[in-house]
Amino acid sequence: MIRSLARLFGSAEPEIPTAAVPEGTRWYVVGDVHGRCDLFTALVQAIDEDDAAARPAETTVVLLGDLVDRGPESAGVISAARHWSARRKVRLLAANHEEMFLESFTDAEMLRHFLRHGGRETVLSYGLDRERYNALDLTELQEEMARIVPNEDRAYLLSAEDYIAAGDYLLVHAGIDPARSLEEQRRSDLLWIRNRFLQHDGAFSHVVVHGHTIFDEVEDTGHRIGIDTGAFRSGRLTALVLEGTGRRIIQAIERGGTIAVEHSGK
Repeated sequence: MIRSLARLFGSAEPEIPTAAVPEGTRWYVVGDVHGRCDLFTALVQAIDEDDAAARPAETTVVLLGDLVDRGPESAGVISAARHWSARRKVRLLAANHEEMFLESFTDAEMLRHFLRHGGRETVLSYGLDRERYNALDLTELQEEMARIVPNEDRAYLLSAEDYIAAGDYLLVHAGIDPARSLEEQRRSDLLWIRNRFLQHDGAFSHVVVHGHTIFDEVEDTGHRIGIDTGAFRSGRLTALVLEGTGRRIIQAIERGGTIAVEHSGK
């Protein structure tokens, strides 16, 4: 089912009406970062440079969420995203891993679930000593999290939007329920849905750009585009660039301990 990156830019499949973002706008949509601050920093620089070199446009960066967990530097990613947002238009989408993180401050069972799905790495990224972490029970860990995680980080994550419409595109973390209109979508589906969305063959109201599900390469089915390329395990972080009817890809890729930036598409 996974399609090559080349499939994004042309295929022999039945022709689908061309999607577009509003004239005069440019959108950079960033996939799941999952604590890879090294890749994120490289991609931030690449996007800034790409935008500066392109023709003037009203530019928006959209982070599809899952900034945290699994990778080693979630705290650094959140800080970098906050600072990036302070100097240019960057919008954050709500995602399941941020939801678990935020609920973990008050819900011990959610904290237990969070820690099993990459949350341990997130907590440690805030400077908590590993030996002390291992000695804490859940209640003590909640108290420690409240102490070490800046209020600014929590407020930033709480400010996330559920979805963003950009012309003919819908930007969302996980996907949408094919059986519901956009106005009737449940937040839980926007952050967590998988099979019912991925296995849907028909058109949606928009071309859906999403993260949440990892693909080896960007997956374009004509009706949805998945751009989570598994940064925390693959060393590949992806941004999709939308301008007019055009689509381009910018990726920060780790190879042999060094990070390179690659551009593809038109």
